[in-house]
Amino acid sequence: MKKFLIAFGIFATFSVIANDALINRFTALGMSGVEIKSSPLSGIKTVITDQGVFYSSEDGQYVLQGKLFKLTDKSAVDLTGKVLTDKLNVLQKEMLVYPAKNEKYVVTVFMDISCHYCHLLHQQVSEYNKLGITVRYLAFPRAGLSSKTASQMEAIWTAEDPIFALNEAEKGNFPKMLKTPLIVKRHYNLGTQFGVQGTPAIVTAEGNVIGGYLKPADLLRALEIKDF
Repeated sequence: MKKFLIAFGIFATFSVIANDALINRFTALGMSGVEIKSSPLSGIKTVITDQGVFYSSEDGQYVLQGKLFKLTDKSAVDLTGKVLTDKLNVLQKEMLVYPAKNEKYVVTVFMDISCHYCHLLHQQVSEYNKLGITVRYLAFPRAGLSSKTASQMEAIWTAEDPIFALNEAEKGNFPKMLKTPLIVKRHYNLGTQFGVQGTPAIVTAEGNVIGGYLKPADLLRALEIKDF
């Protein structure tokens, strides 16, 4: 037992050193917030950074960027998105939520108030709700954090009644007070990690990313297909 504990301690120490080396390697490439996690692939580590999720050999010499899927009899499970679901749920209190009365599915939508297709989605939010889909919004200004849209969205998210402020903005009544996008920055950074490039970007409860606008019935079908 004593020998086992000593061996385990040596292994744990080696793992920490190896992870630290990987963190340093990615940090040297200009990335921040680097986290190292295991992956289902032997000899491969999952590396979460401010610029997205990567997969690296344990020595850091080889790196892959892109989605990692697990194939099942029914579909393909997006493991890359699943890694980020904990980070998504940390922001739950900052989401603007339109709940379904008879909830079957929950989706998180990275949205931009200047986006035409986000506007179409929001116009039909009650239709999504009637189909059992709860819609949660996070902010993702496509033009970046220095844009006027980012400041407007910060004003919406920090308003006394954010839901009312968003509904008004979607009618064209944008908030007059512009604010430094501190909350929006957190949302935007997470969207970047998910690989969001355009809006709306719809994230399922399992971390799967559905890019682009879908009509209520089409979104329901997409969620049912991925319901396994």
